[in-house]
Amino acid sequence: MNFANLFSNMMGNETNTQQEQSNWIKCPKCLALMYYKEVEAKCNVCPKCNNHFRINAKKREEFLCDEGSFVEHDATLAPIDPLKFIDKKSYKKRLDEAKAKTGKTSSVVGGSCTINGVEAEVIIFDFSFMGGSLGSVEGEKIVRAINRAIEKKCGLIIVSASGGARMQESTFSLLQMSKTSAALNRLHLQGLPFISVLTDPTMGGVSASFAMLGDIIIAEPGALIGFAGQRVIKQTVGVDLPEGFQRSEFLLEHGLIDMIVDRNDMKETIADLLTLFLKDNPRVDNAS
Repeated sequence: MNFANLFSNMMGNETNTQQEQSNWIKCPKCLALMYYKEVEAKCNVCPKCNNHFRINAKKREEFLCDEGSFVEHDATLAPIDPLKFIDKKSYKKRLDEAKAKTGKTSSVVGGSCTINGVEAEVIIFDFSFMGGSLGSVEGEKIVRAINRAIEKKCGLIIVSASGGARMQESTFSLLQMSKTSAALNRLHLQGLPFISVLTDPTMGGVSASFAMLGDIIIAEPGALIGFAGQRVIKQTVGVDLPEGFQRSEFLLEHGLIDMIVDRNDMKETIADLLTLFLKDNPRVDNAS
């Protein structure tokens, strides 16, 4: 099942759509109606129930990176269609539509920045581009960011928001799981930190590879995290599943992630963790 397309078609980027149509936003969790500036002031978090709205890569960059510090890399990398894949539409047409919608050529934005003054390489998934699906270009951007982190002796942050591997690229997409994991091992051997941030949703091949390989794995409150969907798992195992078993709170309780951090506190938390990890790294000290 292609979760990337499923999530993109059924759920979309609701916050942005509502704001374009009106100055008022209705929270899907508590159903409260709020002025959009009230929500934006809290990093697109509902002030009534703390529901974390989905946000695009640009907003994520603004919340996480120091103002004016983000420098994007590999912005011109764009996927091709090696399989000439066609489902309800051709892959080429899906790519053209996603580019027109987001202004991006892939579901990943990679760049260098500082976070509270701490240098870092950052990868941010944009769910509005084909459900944040992982393809060959996305994998290449992640590996290049890892290589830059190794070269600069700094930490790596990956903010995941994805329905999983991109079925239109078949094996080319699945290969990115091992490719990125191998690159992260090189980062690990250098003693450099990888902080994985899981947002709603982080599913499929992304959750089955680099997203769960962080030295520290952070999730936003209420984030949907897993491999297969609940219905598919229930059909496979034939038993009723615990309530909310794919939400970040359940995963924290069962030791699959390290912490849940509110979006308003994310920047400070990541900066503190990077400082802690890099403080006693002899490779970093020698490089400086």
